[in-house]
Amino acid sequence: MSHPGGGARGPIGAGERVLLVDAKNRRYLLTLQEGASFHTHAGIVAHGDVIGRPEGSSVAASTGRRFVVLRPTLADVVLKMPRGAQVIYPKDLGAILLAADIGPGMRVLEAGVGSGALSMTLLRAGAQVVGYEVRPDFARGARTNVAAYCGDAADYRVEERDVYEGIAESGLDRVILDLPEPWRVLPHAQRALRPGGILLAYLPSITQVAALRAAISRSAFGMAETSEVLRRTWHVEERSVRPDHRMVAHTGFLTTARLLVECEEQPGGPAG
Repeated sequence: MSHPGGGARGPIGAGERVLLVDAKNRRYLLTLQEGASFHTHAGIVAHGDVIGRPEGSSVAASTGRRFVVLRPTLADVVLKMPRGAQVIYPKDLGAILLAADIGPGMRVLEAGVGSGALSMTLLRAGAQVVGYEVRPDFARGARTNVAAYCGDAADYRVEERDVYEGIAESGLDRVILDLPEPWRVLPHAQRALRPGGILLAYLPSITQVAALRAAISRSAFGMAETSEVLRRTWHVEERSVRPDHRMVAHTGFLTTARLLVECEEQPGGPAG
């Protein structure tokens, strides 16, 4: 799969997703179609006025108000796309990539795919992803959202199955869990992961984290770590330089652990 999402260059074409940004930094995500129009309180923007323009240009609405036209970032898509499940925030998506050490060609199991935001992030990092999702509506939504952003991803599939009952794959590099009781997956993940593989769980509650960490301490996993990401933006305008009044603080805890292998005693016994 080549450069899923965000790889387009040149003039913006029909069929592309674009982001319209107004003077107050309000953002609108839409898919361009010949002959269509986008209606907003600031006026009407004809899709034909956007098609063919270079990215970063501006277009006038029927009222004369102008919108900057950009191809959306992954963060824009995640926050604006249709979803039924609670989405993982962009600040956590980036941290997950590093905490789980996701890279090209890695075989990743994602359980609890939700709306597909994490799937998009993993795919764009070059991973091969199989998702387990118990809710058919979430599975359908994830497939639709991922296809809209990544196209037909050969390295992605979603199965409607319960990871608590087992993992069919073997030799996985990573297992990423976004579900309420990840400790129930540890025995399955232990068999499905390669030695040294990483398990990552995303949890909203510290009591869930405590239960997971206790289970990890009794398993073949080790080197467990738990963290959270707090993101604070700043207001910077002439002499007014201060933190913004609102920030995205706690959203979830990231817990990682690595699958360890007991060392077998070498032939001849310990050196004397």
